[in-house]
Amino acid sequence: MSGPLKTAVLISGRGSNMASLVKASSASGFPARISLVLANNPNAGGLVFAKDNNIETCVINHRDFEERELFDRAMHTKLENHGIELICLAGFMRLLTPWFVDTWKNRLINIHPSLLPAFKGLHTQKRALDAGCRFVGCTVHFVRPEMDEGPIIAQATIPVLDLDDEDSLTARLLGVEHKLYVHALQLVAEKKWKIEGNRVLYSNIGLEVDGAQKPVILPLI
Repeated sequence: MSGPLKTAVLISGRGSNMASLVKASSASGFPARISLVLANNPNAGGLVFAKDNNIETCVINHRDFEERELFDRAMHTKLENHGIELICLAGFMRLLTPWFVDTWKNRLINIHPSLLPAFKGLHTQKRALDAGCRFVGCTVHFVRPEMDEGPIIAQATIPVLDLDDEDSLTARLLGVEHKLYVHALQLVAEKKWKIEGNRVLYSNIGLEVDGAQKPVILPLI
């Protein structure tokens, strides 16, 4: 029987989602193990957390490369040499090249602070408030070359409160992101899924109710 899926987390900053993945994956029986934390920013705060938790770290500074693909190829070499099987993007503030995304297709996942396909890109909570949304959420998805595109693995929602502003909404959603990313990593690592078109379909993980598939959505309110 194979062991936990060797997983790398790519970060650019404080890495709070990375920290939640590290904590969860250290539990006995969790199907993935964070084996490497790679940052493109030598000052990323998350590197300290990773080192303190005995996770190998690596910095590959994108500023050292004249072309984006050269940077991506350097990351790929490090990941391959470390035996990485799955990549989690966690606040990694670089757009990856189609070459890298295609090379790691269906082995590369990302978390985005909106209910995709709505509000791709930045400032998602401000845009949701401006649009009058009553609920916001976050999405974990398989990465595709287009920004914030790809089959959805899991989503979670919270309500928009009357007194919410961008900062309060972002702060409340961040705690939900931490839980959702752990849930999604477990789903992916258990390998009881397949992709048809742009949909992730699950089997044999207790999602069938009265013959119908439950949506993988966590109403963490």
